[in-house]
Amino acid sequence: MDGDFRTNFVRDPAGLRKNPALVLNADYRPLSYYPLSLWPWQEAIKAAWLDRVDIIATYDDVVRSPSMELKIPSVVVLKDYVKPQKRVAFTRFNVFLRDEFQCQYCGGKGDLTFDHVLPRAHGGITSWENIVAACSPCNLRKGSKLLKQSGLSLSKPPRRPTAEELRNYGRKFRPNHLHHTWLDYLYWDAELEA
Repeated sequence: MDGDFRTNFVRDPAGLRKNPALVLNADYRPLSYYPLSLWPWQEAIKAAWLDRVDIIATYDDVVRSPSMELKIPSVVVLKDYVKPQKRVAFTRFNVFLRDEFQCQYCGGKGDLTFDHVLPRAHGGITSWENIVAACSPCNLRKGSKLLKQSGLSLSKPPRRPTAEELRNYGRKFRPNHLHHTWLDYLYWDAELEA
């Protein structure tokens, strides 16, 4: 039975996605919230073996070698502090994250694209200050018109976010899977219920 479990656990592709490890910086905060900083269990074990991380929580599952047995890490903390990036990359994902995955015209959350507030036909450029998340109907309604001509208004003006702002936006979107050992490290500064 044990051999069958070990063989299936390692060879089953779905098994490779099981038991991810939450990766914390040396200050015990996740490297990122959205997407959540996770490693496959194999990477967590390798980093622990190379003495790059400390294991601070584990799953009940174990992996075995001929000479040892180790519980699979569920939370690891880096031994060396990684400085967070100060510059935020201008990507479609980061624009959506800044705008909290909502159309900046109607507040809708489905079928998002991005829109030039000042259309390119009127000299608008592709930049943080001129791009917003927009749903397809609002984007089509606005077309290449100016805001005043389209009858639409922005919920907030577009601007370049700081890395800290993006991290805070990311914290609002909980992952589909949260292991109970992660909770103390993800939402430690959340308001407690009385």
